[in-house]
Amino acid sequence: MNEISVRVADWHRDYNDIHRIRQAVFVTEQAVPPEQEWDGEDDTAVHFLACEGEFAVGTARLTPDGHIGRVAVLKDWRGLNIGHALLQAALAQADRQGLHEQKLTAQVHASAFYERQGFEVVSEEFLEAGIAHVDMLRRS
Repeated sequence: MNEISVRVADWHRDYNDIHRIRQAVFVTEQAVPPEQEWDGEDDTAVHFLACEGEFAVGTARLTPDGHIGRVAVLKDWRGLNIGHALLQAALAQADRQGLHEQKLTAQVHASAFYERQGFEVVSEEFLEAGIAHVDMLRRS
């Protein structure tokens, strides 16, 4: 296995890779309705790609209001700290943009991961696309 690198992606140039990853993770694996996954915020977001060599294996995005989301890693690459690397890239970008509050909506099973990165749960559990979620907040 090559080393994993994370870079800022271009939504238009890297669309196929971003779409492939999110489609596999959210739509196929987790049964998120496509119309919910493709929400119209992608054009204004900063996107990130995690790659093994030239092959994209993970993605995330940061919206202009500081919302980190769509953190997805392909199944065969999970457990390799790729989600952590994507989150760190998004947090660094938020700092560069002067976004002192970062928000996200986490699947409940992943909330401990985000808590280790300084996020706090700020809502009760709720269902989104049939999956239990919580809202989380981090101040930098």
